[in-house]
Amino acid sequence: MRNFTCDYTEGAHPLILQRLIDTNADQEPGYGEDRFCASAKDKIRKAIGRPGADVFFLSGGTQTNATVIDAILRPGEGVIAAATGHIAVHEAGAIETSGHKVLALEQRNGKLSASTLESWLKTFYADAAWEHMVAPGMVYVSLPTEYGTLYSKAELKALKAVCVAFGLPLFVDGARLGYALASPACDITIEELAQICDVFYIGGTKVGALCGEAVVFPAGNAPKGFFTTIKRHGALLAKGRLLGVQFDTLFTDGLYMSIAQNAIDRAMEVKELFRSKGVPFFLDSPTNQQFPVLTDAQIEYLSGKVAFEIWERLPDGRTVTRFATSWATGADSVAELGGILNAMP
Repeated sequence: MRNFTCDYTEGAHPLILQRLIDTNADQEPGYGEDRFCASAKDKIRKAIGRPGADVFFLSGGTQTNATVIDAILRPGEGVIAAATGHIAVHEAGAIETSGHKVLALEQRNGKLSASTLESWLKTFYADAAWEHMVAPGMVYVSLPTEYGTLYSKAELKALKAVCVAFGLPLFVDGARLGYALASPACDITIEELAQICDVFYIGGTKVGALCGEAVVFPAGNAPKGFFTTIKRHGALLAKGRLLGVQFDTLFTDGLYMSIAQNAIDRAMEVKELFRSKGVPFFLDSPTNQQFPVLTDAQIEYLSGKVAFEIWERLPDGRTVTRFATSWATGADSVAELGGILNAMP
C-alpha cells in the first residue's frame, strides 16, 4: 500500500547512507566536535551567506523547538505562535515542560499576520496588570506552515518589523524548509531568510536525513550556554558525527534542494489527480502537503488502498485529509494513486 501520511516514512537518501558507511570506521571526537560537523557548518554558513553564523546540530524537531525556545525565553515568558503552529498542537506540551507558555493567536491558512501580532501586543501591554501575566518573549512561525502554506518575503519582513518594535526575536521553524524553498510560489531565498529572522532551523528529518536538524543563529547570536541547553533537553548526540555527515552530504552539490524539488513535483501531480476527479481542497497549498476534502464514502473507499491522514472534520460532514509527498516519493507511487482514484466514488 502506497503511503502518503507524512514526509518521513522513508529512511534517508542513498548518498547519506553511503557516506555513513564510508566514514563508519573513522575515529572522531564526540558531541559535534568532529570534522564532519565542522565541514557541514561551513557549508551551511556559505549557503546562507553569513560566515559568522552559529550553527548547531540537534536530534529532532520537537527537541529543537523546545531547546531554542527555552534558551531564549526568560522565566515567566511565553512564545507567540499561530493557534495551528506545531508547538501549539503537535508537541505534547514540550514547550510547557520547560516552564514556558505557548501564546496561541488567531491564524489564517496556518499563518500569523503582522497586524494580528501587533494588535495583540498592543492590547497586552495596554493592560495595567500585564506584569501579572505570561509576557511574550519571542515569536514563532513555521515555513512552510502546518497547512503547507508559505509566508512571503513581505509577510516575514512585516512580522520582523513588529518583533523589532516590541523587542522580540523571530524564530522560524524550518522542519520542512527545503519544501518551502523548492516551491515555485516561494519568493524568499535561504540567504534572505537568514537576514530577516533571528534564529531558524534547517530540517533534515523530513528532508532526506535519517534524523537531525541544523539550528542557525545568523548573526552569531546564540544565547549564552546554548550548547548546555541542548544537552539538558536531550537533543545532543554523543556521536554528533552522525548528524554532521548527513548535513555535510545534504549541503554538497545542492542535494538538499534537488531532493526537496522532487517532493514538490510529486505533490503537484497528486493535486492534479484529485482536481481531475472534481475533489475540492481545503486550501491551496504550494508545497508537499495537500489537503483534499473528501466525503465519508470516498474515505471508506480509499482506506486500505492508500495511506493518508485525517486532518479535521468540517461542519458539513466532509473531512479534510492530508496527502504528503517527500524527497523519496516516486512517480510510480503517484501513478498508482491515480489508478486508485479513477474508481473512487
